[in-house]
Amino acid sequence: MTDRFDSDAFYAALNAARLSRQKTWKEVAEEAGVNASTLSRIGQGAKPDVNGLAALLAWSNLKAEMFIRGADQREAEPIAKITALLRADPKLTPTNAKLIEEIVISTYEKLRGV
Repeated sequence: MTDRFDSDAFYAALNAARLSRQKTWKEVAEEAGVNASTLSRIGQGAKPDVNGLAALLAWSNLKAEMFIRGADQREAEPIAKITALLRADPKLTPTNAKLIEEIVISTYEKLRGV
């Protein structure tokens, strides 16, 4: 399998950033400096062009490598990434980050059959 960009995962993460910042898609487009049609196309599964991708990554503070699938490298477990991100979130107190982490881990384990 060759490396590929997961547009669906990128759009979902971008949407999460948008919701977290309480922005409309129109505001995202304006702030990121992309056409609203770019966001619509990504939402429909199209791959973003390199300039649109760069602008949206900068706006969202996401990293492109999070969305590359098929790379022949070992990555941290998804639950470990989530935990690290929650604990690094300056908007959460350590106690609240731990509470969310416990909910996510519990749900993750139940759904994956552990």
